[in-house]
Amino acid sequence: MLKEKGPILIAANHPNSFLDAILLSALFKNPIHSLARGDAFATKFIAKLLASMNMLPVYRVSEGVENLENNYTTFDACQQLFKENKIVLIFSEGRCINEWHLRPLKKGTARLALSAWQLNSTLKILPLGLNYSNFKLMSKEVHLNFGDFIQLNDMYEDLTSGKAIIEFNEMLRKQLDTLVYEIPKNGKQNLNAHFPQGSITSRLAFALPAAIGYVFNGPLYLLFHLIIKDKAVDHYDSVMSGLFFLFYPVYVVLFTFIIFLITHNPYSLLALIGLPFTGWCYIRYGKTIR
Repeated sequence: MLKEKGPILIAANHPNSFLDAILLSALFKNPIHSLARGDAFATKFIAKLLASMNMLPVYRVSEGVENLENNYTTFDACQQLFKENKIVLIFSEGRCINEWHLRPLKKGTARLALSAWQLNSTLKILPLGLNYSNFKLMSKEVHLNFGDFIQLNDMYEDLTSGKAIIEFNEMLRKQLDTLVYEIPKNGKQNLNAHFPQGSITSRLAFALPAAIGYVFNGPLYLLFHLIIKDKAVDHYDSVMSGLFFLFYPVYVVLFTFIIFLITHNPYSLLALIGLPFTGWCYIRYGKTIR
């Protein structure tokens, strides 16, 4: 699925803010154009920056009724992308909540698909269930569960009727129901069934370097945690991942430079490799416990 070419509309659930789109953009061989909440495009500079990252705004009533007309521009842009055999990502639930649960589907996915088919597009809809082992820790697994393509010949209702939206959403919901894990927040047993813990052998193998990684990488994690813990809520994981992506290389270089100044030992430069390696070991060790 990761090598598929468009025109494709990926219809996914939305458990983990902008990290969902980043993961898919990194994994798919061909570029993905993502639909994102309109209030993120607050200024012209940010709007241009997000546009350069293949992101398109979608506005909700809560973001101002006056902005809803801008959705027509976004939908037109999507139709042009489909004509160019591109891939578009839409989060069919409409908003992000950190949970293992499929929420009711909005009408946007259906309207976008039906509009494309009315224009004789060969668009295919790809249902996708995104499932995270946790939403707070750096060590996690992500399961991408792909469904079967939904295509024009799967539809029975007139594409211009309201019943067509209901029919489409029902087809999409039935697939996503099997792709998105249903786990209560306190359902540790169910969580372990989907994300098994690692073996004792694996745990022992990573224990020592993981402890070193915890000591030397921990300060940066703690700093970011203290900054965002009360502000991000359902965006915590995405913001934390974004901060590490931007600043961790700087942290590694600065840490190594300080150690070199203190020791004047050329072997201290090995920290450029050792620090990320022990951090990776800590993440691997974290997957063996929960």
